[in-house]
Amino acid sequence: MRKLMGLLLALALLTSFLAGCGPQPTPVVVKETVEVPVEKIVEKTVEIPASEQLITVHNPSGNPPPIELVPMAPRLDTLDGKTIYIVDVGFTDTHQLFTEMASIMGEKYPKTKFEVRTKAGTYFDNDPALWDEVKAKGDGMIMGVGH
Repeated sequence: MRKLMGLLLALALLTSFLAGCGPQPTPVVVKETVEVPVEKIVEKTVEIPASEQLITVHNPSGNPPPIELVPMAPRLDTLDGKTIYIVDVGFTDTHQLFTEMASIMGEKYPKTKFEVRTKAGTYFDNDPALWDEVKAKGDGMIMGVGH
């Protein structure tokens, strides 16, 4: 099989090489005079006094604010009796996926309650009402950002 593939590759390379080796078309020289209008270019130099020549330069690296490190939430020891929120950020066609996921997880973990919620706005927008609900009633959260 390997020899056959090698032979086919060599044949394809030889064919493509020979396709470019045929007679080349004879170039045709066309002698024609074309008149092109010429516009006069005017250059004007303006001198600006040194006192008026100001340039503001900014440092492109800037000064970013210090990063506040936030540790991850501690892992739950069990899912029994817990409420887990599955948050959909509204990515196209994902709500059905998260609803189905909650159903499957509910069958696998019957002592756990799974709640599907859709976040207001886009992924980057804040949704304080939803976060307050998750903090008050939830024990954990799965953030679904799309597929």
